[in-house]
Amino acid sequence: MIKSLLAKFFSVLFITVISCLPFSSFATHQRAAEIFFRHISGLTYEVTLISYTFTPSPANQYRDYLTIDWDDGSTSQIPRVEETNLPNDITYNRYVGQHTFTGPGDFIISCEDPNRNGGILNIPNSINVPLYIYSELMISPFQGQYDNSPILLIPPVDNGCVSEPFYHNPGAYDPDGDSLSYRLVPCLGDQGKVIPGYTLPQTGPPNIIHLDSVSGTFYWATPPQQGEYNIAILVEEWRNGFKIGDVERDMQIIIVACNDHPPVVEPIKDTCVEAGTTLTFPVRAYDPDSTMVTLSAIGQPLIMTDHPASMIPNPDSAVGHVTAIFNWPTACSEVRKQPYNMFFKAEDNGTPVHLVDITSMQIKVVGPPPLNLTAVSLGTSITLNWDNYTCQNASGYYIYRKTDSTGYHHGYCQTGIPPYLGYTQIGELDDITLRSYTDNNQGIGLTQGIKYCYMVVAFYPDKAQSYASNEACAYLKKDVAVITNVSVTNTDASEGAIYLVWSKPTQIDTILAPGPYRYIIYRSIPSNPGHYIALDSTTNMNDTIYHDSMLNTLQDIYKYRVDLYNLTPGHYFLIGSSQVASSIFLNIIPTDKKLKLRWNNDVPWTNYSFVIYKKNRITGVFDSIGSSTIPAYDDKKLRNGTQYCYYIKCIGTYSAPGFAQPLINLSQISCAIPIDNIPPCPPLLAVKTDCEHGTNHLSWKNLIDSCSNDIIKYYIYFSHCSGGQFSILDSLGNINDTVYDHDQNNSVTGCYAIVAIDSAGNKSTFSNIACINYNSCDYWLPNVFTPNRADAIENQVFQPRKPFSSVDHLNMTILDRWGKEVFVTTDPNINWDGRDKNTHQVCSDGVYYYICEVYEKALCGDQKIVLKGAVTILH
Repeated sequence: MIKSLLAKFFSVLFITVISCLPFSSFATHQRAAEIFFRHISGLTYEVTLISYTFTPSPANQYRDYLTIDWDDGSTSQIPRVEETNLPNDITYNRYVGQHTFTGPGDFIISCEDPNRNGGILNIPNSINVPLYIYSELMISPFQGQYDNSPILLIPPVDNGCVSEPFYHNPGAYDPDGDSLSYRLVPCLGDQGKVIPGYTLPQTGPPNIIHLDSVSGTFYWATPPQQGEYNIAILVEEWRNGFKIGDVERDMQIIIVACNDHPPVVEPIKDTCVEAGTTLTFPVRAYDPDSTMVTLSAIGQPLIMTDHPASMIPNPDSAVGHVTAIFNWPTACSEVRKQPYNMFFKAEDNGTPVHLVDITSMQIKVVGPPPLNLTAVSLGTSITLNWDNYTCQNASGYYIYRKTDSTGYHHGYCQTGIPPYLGYTQIGELDDITLRSYTDNNQGIGLTQGIKYCYMVVAFYPDKAQSYASNEACAYLKKDVAVITNVSVTNTDASEGAIYLVWSKPTQIDTILAPGPYRYIIYRSIPSNPGHYIALDSTTNMNDTIYHDSMLNTLQDIYKYRVDLYNLTPGHYFLIGSSQVASSIFLNIIPTDKKLKLRWNNDVPWTNYSFVIYKKNRITGVFDSIGSSTIPAYDDKKLRNGTQYCYYIKCIGTYSAPGFAQPLINLSQISCAIPIDNIPPCPPLLAVKTDCEHGTNHLSWKNLIDSCSNDIIKYYIYFSHCSGGQFSILDSLGNINDTVYDHDQNNSVTGCYAIVAIDSAGNKSTFSNIACINYNSCDYWLPNVFTPNRADAIENQVFQPRKPFSSVDHLNMTILDRWGKEVFVTTDPNINWDGRDKNTHQVCSDGVYYYICEVYEKALCGDQKIVLKGAVTILH
């Protein structure tokens, strides 16, 4: 039925011109079309144009060539290489051609076919509107690999029913693995312009139209009217966050009246699969009317040359319900950053049209984890080893490190190292055949007492990351002294003291260093922190405490190191040095009613908490006032001009076993006085012009909610020119004075700004700059006046409307209807009494013409305005 109706419809609309052909005498009746491109070599590309035409149209037999515009000044006719009849009276046509571009650039590859079919409801006069399709090709030397366009696998051949959901998905995939997005765009016509009067099919609840930007599924909830509609879907491809090309599909939707309901494909969740394993899951569909339903699948995994997926059977038909099994034996070559899209389509056998449902899902093929990672310490470094990697098409490895373990094991679809674990990338290997990495902390060496944990991730050419390896941890051998305490016990400029403690070595290699041993304690020179002096030594291995005195702990930071020497006769040598540890030094930054406490944290252990102590001004005792997990704390709501004193207690730990827990260290005592050094917020300025009096009225508000409110004065700044130099115009000494009038003697142009000053002398930045231009008060001339009229109170002279301002001078000439000059002036007020300047007689009634060059005082110079018009004299 629908076929006969369409045939009759198109026979009526049959026309005689076809573009994109060197010759034709038949209308094309184009239903849909799209253009793909594929890189061949260098600047040469192969282009494929797919068109879907109305099968009964006799024009199909004359469609052997179409014309492509390459957007580089040239066009080509490309031949049809395939013609296949599809359901619903649609003929599939494939045209293929090649072109070599002259150089890099952004090219719109297009074809304009002169006639769509007639009667398209959302394209006015569609029989005379060309079908314009295009793809965008970007050839750039900075893009990396050459681009191949997305391919659309699902033909636009399905029809719909009135009031029943209609679905379509172009079934796009990108051969390069680029990311795709989808959006609806207007259908294009003559010369690629939006078709005049084009609209989407009728929309609005409940008639919702939606295109999913991620999956590409088009959904039309309840088509309200029989007929033919055209939409255009733009498939855009992205690489490294930048758009690199697109493909447009212009397609037709035919809606008819029927009593059928579309089948339903049961939703399938997105999934991941480890390369080298097989993904298997069932796909199910049913028909609510219990008619025959056919289930089919399409997607890039099904058309791969190596290791293709399958759905058995595909297609599969059954009455009411149908189930098929999807199976994909994946391989390393399928690993990539972007997922693969699969589309599952159910079609019923209803009449007069077959209705469909389409669901999509994404499958991400993930590289396997590097296996059997181990970590072994040697000296001040740790060496990692792992098995030969399974996927040799990977590019290399990322190496990650963290102090202490997490117990992490990758989850479903979780590639790489999640940021919340706290791991830091410390290395990258660009050779997938490597199987080891040595961490020496970039030559500085690792620290005793720390549990170092590692994970390794493989990465691929497109920067896809594998699952993470197992977590491997190790400690350095405790074969040197490990400092645990550098605590200030007395704060003084000359008699300060520091308590230094270290943990003795327990894993000395007694074969290489049989002993006896000696500790040597070193301290940095505050004026030269990189230089150390020896303070003392001891041969008692259990003597691990040193009291350092006569220091300026009030002003200086001190760093310590403990060296361990082997004293075997004839074999005196340094076994190793401890990591450097610094005293905690508290700095205080005074500000308005607040003190900002900041302190260093240069120690080899991990301080996980800091307790802030403040001296009670009444009892003289230091009380805890708060804590922090970072070396910073702000003490607020203080009194300016009053001294406050503080010290910090640091609480830390080594993650390796065998150390005292917790590690407590104190900073020096530091005092400071809050001061008001915060300027007020800039006021919010507004300017209005009184044109009658030539005055600018300034008013402003203070934003005291976020700034101090102790403003005592305002400075008013003025500049004649936008962007020019400001100078102080005036000042106001009352915080309640927030208005000001400025009179410039017949000019209102200029720029203003306000600065607020507080009681401590702090100045705000400029307020917003408010400028008044020349056209703030218009210069307007009347079109009639009545000179020497006895009963006239106004309009006895020709003059501009009052008020006006900013006019410096003008050049005015008034002519009679024959072009004779009757009046000239440079006076901005004009004041023509209607007399002829030559005869001094009152001019007769009639129309007089003027040309007036008005020079107004504008920002940054005078502005010339030319007024031309006419004025009528009435007596």
